[in-house]
Amino acid sequence: MTGFPHVEGVEHHFVEAGGLRMHVAEAGAGEPLLLVHGWPQHWYEWRGLVSELAGERRLIMPDLRGFGWTDAPAGPIEPDVFVRDLVALLDALGLDQVDVVGHDWGGFSSLLLSARHPERARRLLALSTPHPWLKVTPRLALETWRAWYAAAFAAGLMERDERLAAWFIRREGVPEADVAIFAERLRGPERGSATTRLYRAYLRTLASTVRGAAPEPCSTTPTLLMIGARDHAVAPKFVAGFEDAGSDMRSEVLTGAGHFLCDTHPQVVAARVRSHLT
Repeated sequence: MTGFPHVEGVEHHFVEAGGLRMHVAEAGAGEPLLLVHGWPQHWYEWRGLVSELAGERRLIMPDLRGFGWTDAPAGPIEPDVFVRDLVALLDALGLDQVDVVGHDWGGFSSLLLSARHPERARRLLALSTPHPWLKVTPRLALETWRAWYAAAFAAGLMERDERLAAWFIRREGVPEADVAIFAERLRGPERGSATTRLYRAYLRTLASTVRGAAPEPCSTTPTLLMIGARDHAVAPKFVAGFEDAGSDMRSEVLTGAGHFLCDTHPQVVAARVRSHLT
């Protein structure tokens, strides 16, 4: 199969999951590990973990709805929809339960998956994401300035120019060749529209959270939430209260890291997979 960036040992296929044609990259063998990417990326963000973990795990790396090589149909694109798609994917693959690693939107969606379908997620590592059980305080509300880019994307900026998305990754020192691989899959009206719809949903969720809407029912899945100390999108303050949400919740702030942990610190992420998801 052609058209995909090459990563040694990775194979590609398409899966009909609940009516959605999903692209799935896979590598390795062993206990299944579902890897759920964030914005503005796709399965390729896990390239550094393939060499680290393919000898130990079956790595399942789907592209979310509207991103990568997965179809981008009309309709809502938001974490609720991502969760339904992931459950449908597990059903299609015949997997009753998996360990999960999620980054950014994939991390938030994975947290929702673990709360709503605890029988499907054995253990979870969530990266660079706030959690659904935040208790909003005035101090946390001040951090909403970090959502400035969300307003631009919700207004349709990505439908006109994908370069800002590339800038977010490039600023953390990700090689230009890799940045180009992510940017290329953001081009075109349907891909740009996916980002617009996603960030409109984000602004609705943010407004609801600030107003004090009832939080999601808490997960019972053992979970580690890790955020980079220099994350420009998710303040380390957003781990506040996470460990209070449940006895199996832990958090870590990674010194010297930014938002794109999988690109810049794959060995650290792999080490947390081994220590937390074993």
